[in-house]
Amino acid sequence: MKALVLAGGAGTRLRPFSYSMPKQLIPIANKPVLEHVLENIRDVGVTDVGVIVGDWAQEISEAIGDGSRFGLRITLIPQEKPLGLAHCVAIAQPFLGDDDFVMYLGDNMLPGGVADIAADFTARRPEAHIVVHKVSDPRAFGVAELAPDGAVRRLVEKPQQPQSDLALIGVYFFTAAIHRAVAAIEPGARGELEITDAVQWLVTHEARVTASEYDGYWRDTGRAEEVLDCNRQLLGSLSARADGEVDGASELTGRVVVEAGARVVRSRIDGPAVIGAGTLVEDSAIGPGTSIGRGCALRRTTLLDSIVMDGASITAVTGLRGSLIGRNAVVDTGAEGEGHRLVVGDHTRVEVAA
Repeated sequence: MKALVLAGGAGTRLRPFSYSMPKQLIPIANKPVLEHVLENIRDVGVTDVGVIVGDWAQEISEAIGDGSRFGLRITLIPQEKPLGLAHCVAIAQPFLGDDDFVMYLGDNMLPGGVADIAADFTARRPEAHIVVHKVSDPRAFGVAELAPDGAVRRLVEKPQQPQSDLALIGVYFFTAAIHRAVAAIEPGARGELEITDAVQWLVTHEARVTASEYDGYWRDTGRAEEVLDCNRQLLGSLSARADGEVDGASELTGRVVVEAGARVVRSRIDGPAVIGAGTLVEDSAIGPGTSIGRGCALRRTTLLDSIVMDGASITAVTGLRGSLIGRNAVVDTGAEGEGHRLVVGDHTRVEVAA
């Protein structure tokens, strides 16, 4: 089995960050989303991975390299413009050949992994096997209608009147039969080749299409609030350790990771939280649900439930919560009071009014 990871797309819902970095490289618990995806694929037992890339091909290549540090062989497959998930399958066909493959959206987080689902697909080998998850509002998703035995009866893309609450969540298992389906469909209403249409083509032509319901934690990290929620979830599984320097005037409680080269001076950190390598936290209070990247500097600052990316600096700002601070951003001026919620892009300076 091979893997096809989709890491193109503009990421418009994650602006301003997607102006300066691909959404797949947004850090969750101090690790890019795409790395979490690749580790899940490795855990399935797949080693040969094609990654669809668009305008951010260079940045993604620099982040993941040839895949060797993940135990993978990575091939980058360029897509000139985002023309749909099924279009990704079409342009990847020379890489995929006639092999079975798992297709995985590169901005999806499934911390529980999909190894059991992959094993089920390998054992039964239907032409296609989709992964679904119950959602409160299916109108924003491709929706699957299933028979009692798990066979797929019908797929509908973003229905206005859903007949099911089972959404497709961006992980698919295919045999080579999907290539015939992709070649047979036409672009949909959005002008894109929809993978739901391709799978529906298989259903209509009486291919065996099955589904598994994923009942673990899942998020599409396409929005800031989803990124923060996912960060909280993953931080909750940390094992506390202090590889960096924590002085005697500081206190760490709960699941706190202080990476090598980080320094915590006269500060309190309540976990779950992670302090990245080379970061300074001084005269500050860091609350639960917070990830601070590498090479940051936080002085006289309080924050919780936030992500601070590599190289950022925050000085004399209190009450930060639910915030996303971009790479090498500078936030200062000594604001007082609770409830500051900031979304600050890369290389941006913000003065927070008191």
